[in-house]
Amino acid sequence: MPYALFLFIVMPILEIALLLRVGDAFGWVPTLLIVIATALLGSAMLRQQGLATLAKARTRMDSGEMPAQQLLEGLLIMIGGVLLLTPGFVTDGFGFVCLIPVTRQWMAARLSARAMVGFSAAARGPTAAGGASPHGQTRGGRSGSSQSGTHGGTHSGTHGQTQRSANRRVDGDVIDGDFERLDD
Repeated sequence: MPYALFLFIVMPILEIALLLRVGDAFGWVPTLLIVIATALLGSAMLRQQGLATLAKARTRMDSGEMPAQQLLEGLLIMIGGVLLLTPGFVTDGFGFVCLIPVTRQWMAARLSARAMVGFSAAARGPTAAGGASPHGQTRGGRSGSSQSGTHGGTHSGTHGQTQRSANRRVDGDVIDGDFERLDD
């Protein structure tokens, strides 16, 4: 909610106030010409930077690599283009930051690093800290509530459904086994 409040309420008020101040200082015609000029410059930069990023992505794909950095940069270029086409000086500033290659690459690297941290934390899940998963399975792969004594086949329970676990990676170990989940 705070981001939506900022984007839809605070940002337009800030843009209008800044446009009025610049309009008072320079007049409404020069202010209007500046807004149009930034939109034209932004669309030219959008086209040029977008094509350059697309060429880099194709080069990486041709060499068999995933163009993750270029995909993030493409997203930032698109956001920058939208911001530059939006009338206002604050959005123009953010738009140019998204279109300038040095700042765009820095932001893409930061977004990528942040996504990897979030992804690895989500991949580890609640079992990484040694606790139980939502289904009662602990870090060692055994059920926290009840475990059948035999190993190697699929077990059938009287109180719940039977599941066969898939291969899982936990801290570099492959854990393969069967377990029975009892739903009470």
